[in-house]
Order: sequence, then structure tokens, then C-alpha cells
Amino acid sequence: MTKSPYQIIQKPIITEKGLEAKERARTLVFRVDAHANKMEIKAAVQAIFKVGVESVHTASFRGKMRRRGRTSGFRPDWKKAYVKLAAGEKMPEYAETA
Repeated sequence: MTKSPYQIIQKPIITEKGLEAKERARTLVFRVDAHANKMEIKAAVQAIFKVGVESVHTASFRGKMRRRGRTSGFRPDWKKAYVKLAAGEKMPEYAETA
């Protein structure tokens, strides 16, 4: 079963670290589907933003334990992708940089 690009790329990560990577290293940072591989992420970014991708690096994170009064549970596991754009590609604007 194939996923659409919008199921693979869930949302951009807009933090100071993510925006600095965008400005300095031409790298976009996304929260992606936990089961997506690098080839699927690359194809999804190319389809959504119409840009060339040089490389993709991923990092998986375990869900943290959280409590609500007496009950406790875990947040879901998630995956982050660092997508480096090819040289000469226009940087897509998904966040305002101040």
C-alpha cells in the first residue's frame, strides 16, 4: 500500500535549530511518518515542493512517559527528517523567518 506524499511528510519543524539549518545548510526539517524510509521521504519532498533533493538524514525518537494525575501513558514514537536541497534549488518558504 503506497502512501501519498502528504501522509509521509506530516509537518515542518519550526524551531530555532530547524530555521538555522534552513538558512545556513539549505536543509529542511520535517516530522515524517515513523515507518517511512529515506527514498519515500525524498520522493515526497520532491513531489510537494518541486525541488531537487541532495540527501536525507533521519532520526527516530522514542515517546516520552507522561502523567495525568494518577494515570500515566506514553507519547507516540516519531521520526524527524533532515532534507538537504540540491545546489541551485530555490528554498521553499513554509515559515516566516524574522
